[in-house]
Amino acid sequence: MSSGIEYRSAREAREHFKEILDAADDGRPATVTRDSRRVAAVDADRLVHFLTRVRPAGAEVVAENDSWSLFIPGLPVAADGVTLDDAVAEMIDALRDYAEEWVDHLRLAPNHAENWGLVQIVALSSDQQLRDWLLA
Repeated sequence: MSSGIEYRSAREAREHFKEILDAADDGRPATVTRDSRRVAAVDADRLVHFLTRVRPAGAEVVAENDSWSLFIPGLPVAADGVTLDDAVAEMIDALRDYAEEWVDHLRLAPNHAENWGLVQIVALSSDQQLRDWLLA
């Protein structure tokens, strides 16, 4: 007997949607197969918790000339602000913009394709969660 649930069609999954959500809430594997592709339903907070441990921000903060700069090495996003708080808020906006661009077209670019985890972190996190992740 499996500890998770698996549905072999979208129709079957629709009929058991509550069970899928319950399994995700419990942390049990819940999958749906559609056209030979398998997708999983997971608790978003648990996913963010896991992804932020696996992919630390690695943000670098630079204080210079009465202002602050923030960047994440290897990513095409950076932010500046008069205060550190301003720079962090701008970085959160820049990360959200990047995530939108990634979904729109960057996911198809070889040099951006591996940023799926980052995009999940950004899309599923509150501003406070992103602030904590950036400043960890």
